[in-house]
Amino acid sequence: MTLTLYTNPQSRGRIARWMLEEIGQPYERKIVTFGPEMHGPDYTALNPMAKVPTLVHDGAVITELAAICAYLADTFPDAGLAPAIGTPERGPYLRWLFFAAGPMEHAVTNRSLKLDPPAERSGMVGYGSYEKVFETLDAALSATPYLTGEAFTAADLYLGAQINFGLQFKTMPDLRSFRDYSARLMARAAHKRASDLDNADIPPPEDATS
Repeated sequence: MTLTLYTNPQSRGRIARWMLEEIGQPYERKIVTFGPEMHGPDYTALNPMAKVPTLVHDGAVITELAAICAYLADTFPDAGLAPAIGTPERGPYLRWLFFAAGPMEHAVTNRSLKLDPPAERSGMVGYGSYEKVFETLDAALSATPYLTGEAFTAADLYLGAQINFGLQFKTMPDLRSFRDYSARLMARAAHKRASDLDNADIPPPEDATS
C-alpha cells in the first residue's frame, strides 16, 4: 500500500496533510513548486488543473480537497473520521462536507472578489447570500461541538480548516462559535503534527542582501 501526497506547504495541500496525519497511515510527501513545475507535463499528467494537492493511492489518482478527505476517511475506516453508511450521522456528515466545498467556498470567494450577487438575483447562485451561509453555519456550530454532534469527522477537518483560514485572513465573520470551533480543531495532535511538518517544508526567504 502506497500513499503519495503531491503538495506545497504554502497551499491548501496543508489540509490534505492534516487528513493524512489523522488517519495515521504512512505516506510520502512530494513538494510541487508553483510555476513551471506545477504546470509542467509530469505534474499535469496527474492533475490537469495544475494545482495541489493531488493524492495517489496504489495508482488511483484523487484530486479536489473534499474528495481527498472523503476518500481517505472511507478507505481507512479505523480512523473513525466518517460515519458508517446507514447511520444517522452519515447524512449530516455528507451535507456539511459538500456545504463547505460548495456554498461556503463560493460565498467567500465571491465576497473576496466583490462579486456578491444582487439580492434579487440571489436565487441564481447556490449559496443564496454570504450572510445566509454564515448564519446557517453559526447555528450549526452553536448547537454541537462538531458538525455531526459529539464526534470529529473529516467534514470538520475540511470545513474547519477553511474557518481557520477565514478567521486568520478576515474573509469570514469573527463569531464566537467559529473561534471556539477553530480552537478545538487546532488543538488536535494531528493538526499540530501536520502544521509542524508543513512549516518545516517552507523554504527560508531569500537573503535580501544577496
